[in-house]
Amino acid sequence: MGQKVHPIGFRLGIKVGERSVKDWDGRWFATGKEYSDLLLEDIGVRQHIMTRMADAGVAKVEIERSANMITVTIHAAKPGIVIGKSGVKVEELRRTLEAKTGKRIRVTIQEIRQPEINAMLVARSIADQLEKRVAFRRAMKQAVQRAQRFGAKGVRVQVSGRLGGSEMSRREWDRWGRVPLHTLRADIDYGQTEAHTTYGIIGVKVWVYRGDFTPDGRSPEEVQAEQRQPDRRGPRTTVRAEVAPEAPAPEAAPPVPAEVDYSRGGVFEPGEDSGDIRPRAAQPETTGSAAPMPPSPPTPPTRPAPTPPRPPTPPTPPRSEE
Repeated sequence: MGQKVHPIGFRLGIKVGERSVKDWDGRWFATGKEYSDLLLEDIGVRQHIMTRMADAGVAKVEIERSANMITVTIHAAKPGIVIGKSGVKVEELRRTLEAKTGKRIRVTIQEIRQPEINAMLVARSIADQLEKRVAFRRAMKQAVQRAQRFGAKGVRVQVSGRLGGSEMSRREWDRWGRVPLHTLRADIDYGQTEAHTTYGIIGVKVWVYRGDFTPDGRSPEEVQAEQRQPDRRGPRTTVRAEVAPEAPAPEAAPPVPAEVDYSRGGVFEPGEDSGDIRPRAAQPETTGSAAPMPPSPPTPPTRPAPTPPRPPTPPTPPRSEE
């Protein structure tokens, strides 16, 4: 039966171009007794952060030491939980670590933009589901489908232990895509955690293949980010056909009224319908300078004479029978 080498440790020190495929989580140097003391101190710092920030989705804690300061970088899917309101939680964490180590601590936080393809977070998600008595096959299949949907080129999930509460422990796994473990330039993320159930401990391992490093040292994430960026040549010039606006239709000239003879003067009255001005009826011509006739008085209206009432008709005498 083949034994698997740790994918991250296998790629430490491997460079593609001017960039390393994988880097150490602890960046410092010591010898002799100092090395073991600093190593135990790093383990204590990581365990404290993982336990205290379990609900923040912490995937990795990097520790870098200088002469008089320790820089702790926390990679979390939910940085808001680590920071807290107005930075209260991160300040409290910094003071706790300083009291634990007796050295100056600087805490930085980096957000994991795609937790669905981070191997440690995927393994932790499966372990949480197993602790809640979710079927292990369903948990594995959902994790694989999510990783596939978010751009992973290959993923493999393996669980081992008393699966489903069986008496005999066994190992089950699910895989999609390709996971080239022997390709050193392949960016393969690896995560391992444990699910503590009532039947015992169930181990969970996850491998996620994101793609290959390019010969110039660019990671798959950088290549995808460049592909998502808009075209750097600038917006294309769009040729549009200019349509000349239609000329407004010429307004109709107002109708010219009929010529009226104004030589005689007089007062003009507006018409009833059209509003045209028309002269009064022409007056008969008079000879000489005769005075105008006074207006005739109005004729009173005549009433018909009343009709006299008719006399009553005398009654007719009854006829006698002979």
